[in-house]
Amino acid sequence: MPRFHDLTVTAVRKTIRDAVELTLAPDDPAKFVFTPGQYLTFRQTVEGIDLRRNYSICTAPGGPLKVAVKRVEGGAFSSWANDVLKPGDRIRAMAPQGRFADPNPRDGGHFLAFAAGSGITPILSLIGAGLARDPQATFTLVYANRAVNTIMFREELEDLKNAYMGRFSLVHMLKTDAQEIDLFTGRLDPAKCAALFDAWVDVASAVTAYICGPEPMMLGVAEALKAAGMPPGAIRFELFTSAQPGRLPKRRITKRAGARPVTRARITLDGATQAVEINARTSVLEAALAHDLDVPFACRAGVCSSCRCRLVEGEVEMQANHALQDDEVARGYILSCQSYPVTDYLVVTYDG
Repeated sequence: MPRFHDLTVTAVRKTIRDAVELTLAPDDPAKFVFTPGQYLTFRQTVEGIDLRRNYSICTAPGGPLKVAVKRVEGGAFSSWANDVLKPGDRIRAMAPQGRFADPNPRDGGHFLAFAAGSGITPILSLIGAGLARDPQATFTLVYANRAVNTIMFREELEDLKNAYMGRFSLVHMLKTDAQEIDLFTGRLDPAKCAALFDAWVDVASAVTAYICGPEPMMLGVAEALKAAGMPPGAIRFELFTSAQPGRLPKRRITKRAGARPVTRARITLDGATQAVEINARTSVLEAALAHDLDVPFACRAGVCSSCRCRLVEGEVEMQANHALQDDEVARGYILSCQSYPVTDYLVVTYDG
């Protein structure tokens, strides 16, 4: 069964100067049924390089399948999507993934959301779906951007305000453009959050907070929420970029001292098991790819969960984890791109 599936680009729309919204029609729609906040992993060859990139679905379930791609300086895939991709083109993507949404949402609750830049994409899906699903739910969104002309989905957010008056509150936080309310100008840092919580955002009444944006912004908002009394378990993250882009530098494997330099491993993928050897400074993902296993991956930085697998036997050290929840780690799930062998023998499965 192929991991990547074919889709047709049916529409390309500029949302702001350096971002496009792609409407996609899967050849097999059943494989692309999604939940709010999920993302797609795309695979595309650009100038001879095999690229894999993740983009969040920005529509609510039941609507057309759409993602938004914001141009990143020097970004091969984002530049290709913004400059080259057109209606009628074919593209490949994995089935929807991600666990940003609360699996057990409360009915009738007040929900907070914080986004910066293109971090609005999964938040837009979550808010749209939540307001439509639960007539008693209310949402407050704080959306940070540099200036008015960098606000993605500005019209869609205004439409939500008009459709759900009294249930959806929107605060635009702009770094450079002055606003009528001084509180809404500046950076979304812990000090600004504390001021917002004192005067505008009722943290005490909220049951869940969703945060999506760069890592420093997310950590700052989370710390401010916890300082305001929100339990850590009520704060959910979706990190779309790491503070260290690309591959994280390998630090010393602290638990590896005294172990043999090569680990024997058995990796199961699509029902087939293959024996491999893993060097002490080679990740599980790198070893699988070196043995020609077509295992899933995307960011290689512990940011997405595309390379998620389950450790059945043995022990690894996971250098970074921005994607798995604590309960998943407790059940043995690891990010193979960030997992290095500690014991002399590992058993790993990608099949559940």
